[in-house]
Amino acid sequence: MCGIVGAVGQRDITPILLEGLRRLEYRGYDSCGIALQAEGMLKRSRSTARVAELATQVKTDQLSGFTGIAHTRWATHGAPATHNAHPHFSPNTTHPRLALVHNGIIENHDQLRKELLNKGYIFASQTDTEVIAHLIDALYSGNLFEAVQQAVKRLKGAYAIAVIGTAEPHRVVGARHGSPLVLGLGQGENFLASDAMALAGTTDQIVFLEEGDVVDLQLGRCWIVDSSDKTVDRPVKTIQAHTGMTELGPYRHYMQKEIFEQPRALADTLDETDVSLTPNLFGQAAEQVFKQIDRILILACGTSFYAGSVARYWLEAVAGIPTTVEVASEYRYRESVPHPSTLVVTITQSGETADTLAALKHARRLGMEHTLTICNVSTSAMVRECKLHYLTHAGVEIGVASTKAFTTQLAALFLLTLVLAKLRSKLSPEQEAEHLLKLRHLPVATQAVLALEPSIVAVAERFTKKENALFLGRGMHYPIAMEGALKLKEISYIHAEAYPAGELKHGPLALVTEAMPVVTVAPNDALLEKLKSNMQEVRARGGELYVFADADTHIENEPGIYVVRLPGQYGLLSPILHTIPLQLLAYHTALARGTDVDKPRNLAKSVTVE
Repeated sequence: MCGIVGAVGQRDITPILLEGLRRLEYRGYDSCGIALQAEGMLKRSRSTARVAELATQVKTDQLSGFTGIAHTRWATHGAPATHNAHPHFSPNTTHPRLALVHNGIIENHDQLRKELLNKGYIFASQTDTEVIAHLIDALYSGNLFEAVQQAVKRLKGAYAIAVIGTAEPHRVVGARHGSPLVLGLGQGENFLASDAMALAGTTDQIVFLEEGDVVDLQLGRCWIVDSSDKTVDRPVKTIQAHTGMTELGPYRHYMQKEIFEQPRALADTLDETDVSLTPNLFGQAAEQVFKQIDRILILACGTSFYAGSVARYWLEAVAGIPTTVEVASEYRYRESVPHPSTLVVTITQSGETADTLAALKHARRLGMEHTLTICNVSTSAMVRECKLHYLTHAGVEIGVASTKAFTTQLAALFLLTLVLAKLRSKLSPEQEAEHLLKLRHLPVATQAVLALEPSIVAVAERFTKKENALFLGRGMHYPIAMEGALKLKEISYIHAEAYPAGELKHGPLALVTEAMPVVTVAPNDALLEKLKSNMQEVRARGGELYVFADADTHIENEPGIYVVRLPGQYGLLSPILHTIPLQLLAYHTALARGTDVDKPRNLAKSVTVE
């Protein structure tokens, strides 16, 4: 959620901190702020505006320094207001000894707050973060590193923190538990950040901190201790994070850019399938693992959950493997029936989704040790936690509403389906060749669907005045209808719900009037005629239908029915192609309504808190 940057150097590090915030702003944009140590004092600038406005404010205030921390916030405790914005000072705002930024949620903040109030600390915010700042200050006796070590042992919950103090001018101390934090190594300067992208162009030498690590950054050196207070060496990795990845180029929004990057993203994701379908695509131990499993449990949140829901249809129909899909945030809080021969598959764009990571660990505690992740970030916690993985190669996704990450997840899950089907002797050589041919054609087919944009713009214009919408799909396209509804409500703020089309008459039909548009995903498959009957139920009640149809479905434009026809039929890969016009519908509807497409209200990209 929140984004953190910290730096200690022999030059003015203010531009580095602000550029890092700009690249992390997708994680949270309720407020932002920066604190710098200069001339034995802490100076701070905070704003409820965007990072660009903060940069102007910093320039006006002439803030600069060789040591500093910065933060962009997604609000959890306390409203998005300046007094709740990070960095937080302690012991007070007039004569601060230290400044702190935090990503995460401290679950025992009430208990700690009472303790600190009794010690005379005054709280200037409603945040759980200020509790950490005062706690470290209360424990400080001349060594910031030791104070942080002591303080984190008192914290319950998730956190990544960075702290600076007045008495130690070339020192930044960081710590993490449950929230991501990386260390960047430079020449005579060192950095902290929520992810490596924030440091692109500054350093490519990255250390991924582990759970419980506390790190001490100084000019010429840095060191790490683990949760047992033992000094540890973490491997240094060269991460080529290109600054161009975060540039818009000719596009108006990152979401638009990422929609149109899907042909390339799919091609990159499927690049390793040029030879044949082998378990090694998922790791060296994959064949051994796959031969031991007889069922699959998929854990995911949000858009990734819908990808898993599509995969369930594929895995059961093609590979013949019983599959369950669970919302990760719910799974570990209910009684379930574990089975050791289960393959636990997690799906996550960032690999840092707190609920999915927690669900994975819960599944392992229940005795399910066979784990695989479909993930977009090779260096993420999820990839490190799972025995097997498949990287989607979607590239950096900045728009909060996921697009290319979703379609590449589907492509990876279809590959998994085929590999498992082949191992189980449910895939003939002829079928394998046919499926691989269609997969390799997928980027071209995607490009053809993107060419429908002008006709979708016309549909979107009719949506701009609507406040509610219903999405219908059947079979493996029902999760696609759910994904389409999610996209629309995420960025246009139109209330949208998705239903299996056959459930229409079991309740949702009561909502259908001329004011309730009904979006229908209509592939040319075995359920088409049933779907047409559901559409007639809508027309009989005066509802407007917006139909995304395959070729040869014989659904035509007529009063009250607006058809966008996809160029072809895509069989089992149809969910991937039918996703794209729904993405474009949401984008152009939001554009026409004037919402902030890339930064929708109340949302953030990487959900690193529960």
